[in-house]
Amino acid sequence: MEKINVDKVIYQLTIEDLQNVANEEIDRDLTESELNLLENKIGDHVDWYGSIQNAIILNIVK
Repeated sequence: MEKINVDKVIYQLTIEDLQNVANEEIDRDLTESELNLLENKIGDHVDWYGSIQNAIILNIVK
C-alpha cells in the first residue's frame, strides 16, 4: 500500500492571485505592506471546510 504524504499542499494562493483580484477590484497593485496584511487575514475568510465538503459531495459521494 502506498504511503500518503499528509503534508502535500492541495491548493494555494499566490501573490499574483492577490494582485489580479486587486487590479480587478481597486484598479491597482497592492503594496508590500498591504500584501503582508492580507497574508495574515485571508485564511480567516476562506471556507476550507465547506470547499472540501462540497468537493467530496460532488465528486466522491454518488
